[in-house]
Amino acid sequence: MGHPEKAAEFIADDERMHWHDKALWFVRKKRDVAAHGLDEWEELRRVASEIKTHTISKLDHYLEEFEKNAKEKGLHVHWAKDAQEHNEIVLKLLLSRGAKKLVKSKSMLTEECHLNPFLEKNGIEVVDTDLGERIVQLRKEAPSHIVLPAIHLKKEDVGKTFEKFLKTEKDNCDPTYLTREARKHLREKFLNADASLTGVNFGIAETGGIVVCTNEGNADLGASLPSLHIASMGIEKIIPRLEDLSIFTRLLARSATGQPITSYTSHFHAPVENGEMHIIIVDNGRSNIIGNEDFVQSLNCIRCGACINTCPVYRRSGGHSYGYTIPGPIGSTLGASKDLRTNKTLPFACTLCASCSNVCPVKINLHNQLYKHRQSVVAAGLLDFKKHTALKIATWVMKHPALMDFSGKLARKIVPKLPRSILYSKANIWGKKRELPEFPKNSFKELYKARKK
Repeated sequence: MGHPEKAAEFIADDERMHWHDKALWFVRKKRDVAAHGLDEWEELRRVASEIKTHTISKLDHYLEEFEKNAKEKGLHVHWAKDAQEHNEIVLKLLLSRGAKKLVKSKSMLTEECHLNPFLEKNGIEVVDTDLGERIVQLRKEAPSHIVLPAIHLKKEDVGKTFEKFLKTEKDNCDPTYLTREARKHLREKFLNADASLTGVNFGIAETGGIVVCTNEGNADLGASLPSLHIASMGIEKIIPRLEDLSIFTRLLARSATGQPITSYTSHFHAPVENGEMHIIIVDNGRSNIIGNEDFVQSLNCIRCGACINTCPVYRRSGGHSYGYTIPGPIGSTLGASKDLRTNKTLPFACTLCASCSNVCPVKINLHNQLYKHRQSVVAAGLLDFKKHTALKIATWVMKHPALMDFSGKLARKIVPKLPRSILYSKANIWGKKRELPEFPKNSFKELYKARKK
């Protein structure tokens, strides 16, 4: 199924759809308040965009500098060309050290690589320690948002999930109670873990260290207790200098959740005492995007989720409707860049309102990219036959002004008189969830001519 079919399933629960829309818009408004609290907000966005664009243009140089400096600090650096190689490196590290229990902080890269099921098939217990991630992991669902993984669930859903898996009190969905029970459950997992895995928000070429931004402290606890710490990092997460980090930390949390800064901004530049720290640098299709000037800017993304929170389509269709690891506008362009055939409906999950581009902290031209992906879908012959035929007919009519005028007059006279059974039949897919507006007596062209006289 493509996005329209999956979105229809989400929209079928009208109450949940409106609740989801309202919850995300609340986060978007918090972002606006935080952004307007900084006079230099637009300057920060401009500088951040320039830093990322510069870094991507010299990515080979900065990745090599990062590797050199990381090794000098006693860190181990691995390179993975794709998801399979990344997963095999992680498994090899775990098995060679007899590790059977892995605690993992939230990492969209490992979701992209489908690391959890791979490790579980090989006898490794994997526990996601971010609360939202743990909730969806117990439910055997994918995250529906890159910052708020369980935003599609209500507290009642979480209560039922914990009741089933954590044996909490029946019908108790009090958030404080559920949080405390989750903490007890996860603390045991931390204490008995053989290894930890974290994502990476920023890799600093100048220092060879990584930075992880969280609000729960789970990454810190996981990386501090076991002797083996693995960090998975996409090649685009590199920034040149330590001083550049201040630009991004001021933008990231404000854009994501409306906070001045995340509760934990943790720097890892060495393993724990008598331990090991391994960094896996992953490509997995990113180099192909670098080679396309229309879409390379999408790699500037710092995964704040601001474009997702503001998107009117995402808010009303839910993250699972996208069928890609990352939902929303940024996921739609990344998914289409990676596999256009599989993700051919995602560029159309967009109103081209440009709200995503307007809130992006690194000024990615998201709506322009989605428009260009639509052209790519048509050029590749992947557009749905009905839609392609309708657009062809509309294009032909619009190229003939006289026919366009006549069609408009005919429609204004006939369409309002048609019975609903014909007007809103299966042939009219646009009639789903829509009502035609009242037809005017005259077209704009006719009114313009009359008023000009």
